[in-house]
Amino acid sequence: MAPTDDASKATARLAQLQSHLPADYSDITSQLTHLETLARTPPTTQASYQRQLSRGKLWVRDRITSLLDPDSFYEIGPTTGSITWTSSSDGPPQPTDLIPSNNLQGRGTINSRRVLLTADDFAVRAGHADGALMEKTLYVERLALHTRTPIIKLVDGSSGGGSVTMTMKLGFTPLPSLHNFFSLVAQQCDLGIPNVGAILGPAVGLGATRAAMCHFTVIARDVGSFFAAGPKVVEHATFEEGLTNDELGGAALQTANGTLDNIALNEHDAFHQIRTFLSYVPSCGASELPPILLPSSDPITRRDLEIATHIPRRPARAANVPAIVDSLFDKDSVFVIGATFSRTSLTALARLGGHPVGVIANLSSLALDAAGCKKIAKHLRMCDVFNLPVVQLIDCPGFAVGSAAEREATMKAGVEMAKAYYSTTVPVYSIVVRRCYGVAGGIMVDPREMKERVFWPSAEFGSLPADGGGIEVAHRGELRKEAERRGREGYEKRLEELKREYRAMENPLRAAARFNVEEVIRPEETRRWAGEWVARQYEKGGVLERRVAERMAGRLVVRF
Repeated sequence: MAPTDDASKATARLAQLQSHLPADYSDITSQLTHLETLARTPPTTQASYQRQLSRGKLWVRDRITSLLDPDSFYEIGPTTGSITWTSSSDGPPQPTDLIPSNNLQGRGTINSRRVLLTADDFAVRAGHADGALMEKTLYVERLALHTRTPIIKLVDGSSGGGSVTMTMKLGFTPLPSLHNFFSLVAQQCDLGIPNVGAILGPAVGLGATRAAMCHFTVIARDVGSFFAAGPKVVEHATFEEGLTNDELGGAALQTANGTLDNIALNEHDAFHQIRTFLSYVPSCGASELPPILLPSSDPITRRDLEIATHIPRRPARAANVPAIVDSLFDKDSVFVIGATFSRTSLTALARLGGHPVGVIANLSSLALDAAGCKKIAKHLRMCDVFNLPVVQLIDCPGFAVGSAAEREATMKAGVEMAKAYYSTTVPVYSIVVRRCYGVAGGIMVDPREMKERVFWPSAEFGSLPADGGGIEVAHRGELRKEAERRGREGYEKRLEELKREYRAMENPLRAAARFNVEEVIRPEETRRWAGEWVARQYEKGGVLERRVAERMAGRLVVRF
């Protein structure tokens, strides 16, 4: 065949192909548009979608719309999933159906601040790995670490965890491998890149783990549950039959044991709490200070003349520490974390003169139990990674004692709390409003080499409370002799005399005279004292700025 004939055929074939392939690639972009439309259209005819709605749950994309600023969401990998390609007689195969990945990823803004987001779609394979690509999830985790951007995890399922049916697809039983995931999240948490989790359905396995690792986690009470394995698996493992999701791992249970932080009334309340939490913390504690709201509408010179009345003069009555907290910090700025985990301590975020702070307080004049120690330790570590100065109100009669306290390993938890105080370096300001006794009180009131603290006139402190059995032990011999001489009446009379003598020495002004305590202040001036201290920490060239510089230079390493 002549060369010219070959050339003619090639030219004709090329012309034929070009007639089917638009020069602007609109054939492919139209396929992209079709796939994006499939992914973003609610699957209203699917039973799984209808089940979501019937259970009072939002569709995953409606969740994202409710959480983020309007029109700020940019999806990463919107066409990831299982595509059905149908052959065409007059052209290449066309995509006709898409089962999207059940874990949406993307970026957006909250209060104009950049965040990354992962969100489970329980309507697709209940969040299991059969419907999600782990590499897609890992990509966003890497992106959060690389760009040092807060990451929010809306959990509803196993977040890409495995399932039994995956074995049939692979043809072998896969060995679990989670190093890449856990390593990324651990680095984020230590750098102070905010990790925030929301439980918006049954969080199980890897999904539960992802949430539990976060700095802050909230669970929607009406739809959320959290467990290592669901009721059916538990039934086979422990023979506990008939458990509901709520009985096994409902909101009340998982916040009372400290696994999760806060309960939300519903999904919208959960999103509100996420936005609130983020307003107190930097985008990356390794390089930024927390966001300051200035000017503050609540001046630090504000005086509450009634604040001292929250400390009863009668020792047997409990102090109203929550009322003191509300009075001390900026109005409507106190965001409590872990309210139902331990009734012996309070942890919160707040503002003082517009400056974000961490808050620690003892509650109801109760001795610190194991849960209270764990709660304080976690809060300290969180404040440390976010450069949040801590203001604490101390009313601590010591560690809890008794057989129940020993069974809960209270002293071990107390030691872990001590390690948190002495291994963190964020500034701490202590206000002793009432009791400060024993090892527990000593740990709380003396956490830094530079002692920055004040005492109320109601403050009482020592190795052991005088009315807590200490007098009876210390004066046992004397009291026994008095009982032998004058009987029970003599014993009680001498004991009461000793108590009066000791109470007279509890006046904090006696300790201040020897500079054993630095400042005894009027309670109504507490806001000014604490506010000026916080402002100094935030000032240019101050402690917090120097701390961030040390972290950026690698000379200060913190751990969550």
